[in-house]
Amino acid sequence: MANGHAALVGHQRQPELTNAYLIGDGIASLASAVYLIHHARVPPSQIHVLESGPSGPLRSTETPGSGYVVSVEQMLSFSCVCLYDLLSIVPSLNDAAMTVKQEIDEFNAMPRNRTYSNSRLIATGQDGPQIVAAKELGLRKKDTQDLLTMYRTSEEKLSSLKVTDCFEENFFQTNFWCMWATMFSFQPWHSATEFRRYLHRFILGLPRINTLERLDVTPYNQYESIILPIETYLKAQGVNFRYDTGAVRLSFAQSSDIEVEGIYFSKDGGQEFIQVEGSDIVFLTLGSTTACASIGSNDSPSGPLLSPHDALRASDAGWRNWSSLFFSSLLNTPHVSQLGNPQNFYSRMTESCSLWFTVSLESPEFFKLFEELTSNAPGRGGITTLKDSSWLLSIVVPHQPYFLSQPDDIQVFWGYALFPEKTGDKIRKPMFECTGQEIFTEVLGHLNFPDDSSWRNSITIPCLMPYATSPLLARASHEDRPQVIPKGSINFALLGQFVEIPEDAMFPLEYSVRAAQTAVFKMMGMQKQPNRIYKGEQNLKTLMMALKALLS
Repeated sequence: MANGHAALVGHQRQPELTNAYLIGDGIASLASAVYLIHHARVPPSQIHVLESGPSGPLRSTETPGSGYVVSVEQMLSFSCVCLYDLLSIVPSLNDAAMTVKQEIDEFNAMPRNRTYSNSRLIATGQDGPQIVAAKELGLRKKDTQDLLTMYRTSEEKLSSLKVTDCFEENFFQTNFWCMWATMFSFQPWHSATEFRRYLHRFILGLPRINTLERLDVTPYNQYESIILPIETYLKAQGVNFRYDTGAVRLSFAQSSDIEVEGIYFSKDGGQEFIQVEGSDIVFLTLGSTTACASIGSNDSPSGPLLSPHDALRASDAGWRNWSSLFFSSLLNTPHVSQLGNPQNFYSRMTESCSLWFTVSLESPEFFKLFEELTSNAPGRGGITTLKDSSWLLSIVVPHQPYFLSQPDDIQVFWGYALFPEKTGDKIRKPMFECTGQEIFTEVLGHLNFPDDSSWRNSITIPCLMPYATSPLLARASHEDRPQVIPKGSINFALLGQFVEIPEDAMFPLEYSVRAAQTAVFKMMGMQKQPNRIYKGEQNLKTLMMALKALLS
């Protein structure tokens, strides 16, 4: 390195001499900063987070007058060992004497907060909506055999296959697939390798796939319950946050190793430069599932999908940074296969898009009718999927209040659709062409709730996310996802949902935190290892219960 001796990965770095530059929005950078402080003992003032804005894509917004917007929410359970390890370090915003993990545990220990769905699936019947007996998975003998075959097949044999390459058409009409797909946002054309990893990772949940028992929920939305406490903790520690930084260009040493010498980034219309010194480290978050998110309103649609070229130009720094890294590496051949291929993930938006919506209500009538229909009190039912809806709509009615500043007379629920490009059943046009009010009308129609003055002051905010499921896309090559520590790296690590972590399923928060643990522990030369991947299959009783559920 230009200034000082470069520490090799695996050799212990001196924390007092190390500056850490964490580039990118999201929990991966935040988790890296926490572990650098807590385990590696790097002084907080020497940790620099370069991102587009506070919380980046994970922020939920609180605007009662114009409607709430819920950011992407993810399921939590005791198998999220890395995420829960992180949250056991961070103090709660509500009670500094307890950690965020303790706060979540305490909340879920109360019987009234425990998840148990009485209506995981709702079908359209002749006389209106009907609760599906979802315990009956609907699998034929051939479907079960195909599932077990995939479970036993090696990743090398699945390679670039899609889920559709491994199952017959009937499989995708079953209750099992409907619940699995809407729980994990899987599509038939997604990666068979990722599907297999999810089977191994979450097989313990198969006996409860219809009730969602043992899933954890946060006291409020995940931004205010998880992300905001982490940010607050890091700022109190003295971590240096640099917001409004645009795309980054990294300068590498001219050698066969991967060694960052400098960081160029745009800010306030100008260019700035950071010299990377001898013991410094650089972490870069690749891609983004929330890039190019288009938010509509109650009276306007979220908008159509952009072309891949226009989307890349308009996307956040995560995709542009990775693309810049990839194309610049083409000039330095030894690096190419070590840095992944962003084009495989950002160029297929029709295969990775979904549409989320948040509904703010002044009347309690919707919650009352929904509980009568589903027998689920707010916060108890988890996901309810309208299985016959063309858009494949799912609804989550959470505990109230869902936002810290939410008034007592406002109620909020949210939902999402896996097929927003299809024509609606009540509103006869594609979902991404619909206003928020039209989306709410579609929901009311499927639930057979009256479309009357009760909802006069409701506000529905749609949000189209072109890259929502991009990490699940089939790979063209095993090199599409780079390692957290690229081969030959001296001071450079990669983070986020697009790195390769062998045997782990791409469960967004958990996966990103595991990548952060891996990067910090290896780059700082520590003996500590990431938390072990939880696999229910290692428990014989759990495995037998899962097999029984499949065969029933």
